[in-house]
Amino acid sequence: FIILPPDMHFHMIIVAVFWFGFVDSRKIRGISSSYKRFFRERKSFLCIDGSKIIPFEQVNDDYCDCEDGSDEPGTSACPQGRFYCTNLGFRPHYIPSSRVNDGICDCCDASDEYNSHAHCQNACWNLGQRERAYVEGQMRTLDEGLQLKQQLIEEGVLLWREKQAQLRELQQVAEDLQTKLEERRSRKQEADRLKEQTPRPPEAGDGQNSTVTGTFKLLDSNKDGSITVDEVQAKVALVHDEERVLSEDEAVALLGGDHQMDLTTFQHTLWDILTNGGRVKVSALSNTFLFVFLSDLREKLAIDYGPDWEFLFLNSQCYKLKVYEYTYTLCPFNQVTQQSTAGTEVSLGRWGMWEGPPKNQYGRMVYENGEPCWQGGSRSTTVTLTCGTETALRSVKEPSKCQYIMDFQTPVACQPVLKQRGIHSEL
Repeated sequence: FIILPPDMHFHMIIVAVFWFGFVDSRKIRGISSSYKRFFRERKSFLCIDGSKIIPFEQVNDDYCDCEDGSDEPGTSACPQGRFYCTNLGFRPHYIPSSRVNDGICDCCDASDEYNSHAHCQNACWNLGQRERAYVEGQMRTLDEGLQLKQQLIEEGVLLWREKQAQLRELQQVAEDLQTKLEERRSRKQEADRLKEQTPRPPEAGDGQNSTVTGTFKLLDSNKDGSITVDEVQAKVALVHDEERVLSEDEAVALLGGDHQMDLTTFQHTLWDILTNGGRVKVSALSNTFLFVFLSDLREKLAIDYGPDWEFLFLNSQCYKLKVYEYTYTLCPFNQVTQQSTAGTEVSLGRWGMWEGPPKNQYGRMVYENGEPCWQGGSRSTTVTLTCGTETALRSVKEPSKCQYIMDFQTPVACQPVLKQRGIHSEL
């Protein structure tokens, strides 16, 4: 044993305290709390990848000994090293160890510039306050959006039931009309058969021509020798809605696309339509309108509007956004178009499918088979739905030629989430 003088013993204690304090500070610099167990005070250090054991004093000595860089978390010695910014009050994160002591403050708590000329201030608290305010705003938006979504769900359920009832009613009307039509065709066939078997008296006049002429005169109210749109609207009605006046487009359709019709044309066109229905105000055209409407209604009801029909209200709606010289129009479940200031309209795709991720199936829409692109193929658009308190088209981008991306905001895209999502526990 060597007995040291009292004054030297005191100095040795100070040196030991200083040295152990230095080692302790080195071993925890740039390390997250979850990795502290790898850096407990020991005689040796095992590289985290298990590739090498080194003396513990070589940790954070500014020389890279481990291939994974785990021995130099607080210096820039290792190319693959990572420095952990604690950033108390904000979000912790890693930075490449090459940025340590490079004169630029990368950590908001300035912990990465502990030995450089940079004068960094701790900005974590201010950043944390701003982020907390942003997250709180997002939570308020989410709460309001979810309330609006619930209203839209309730409206969607009522609308769905209404459309289903309308479909059942129209199907019954269509079946009744089809039955009547078959009966009339059968009677007509029987009448034609009897007519062929019965000789026609020579003195008899042409009854059909007489009926055609009489019907024509009945429709020709002003007796000018032609039937007009106004006269058709006044005298012709649909079988399933006799009280409704035909629209101008419907009357023009009856007249073969023209606005008037003479007797000869009437005999070979409109007369057949009217007589196939049985009487003037029971026209075959009404049956055609009905089946077209039924087909359109069935097609709309076949679309997936979400588990609670919350997206049903978007059907038959369109949303516009002007971006520079183009105006983009999104009509959900129908199509996407682009119109230039010159008025030229281009299809960017028609409704295809939902294509969201498994956890949010209804978070993305795909519109396909738009107009051909000059590079080949057809234009297409992907629409991402985001939560918001109003329904609007927010942005349009074209990341690659003829491939478009849209951000569409709507309350029905809001999803219940944990209040703490996106907020780190250290805030």
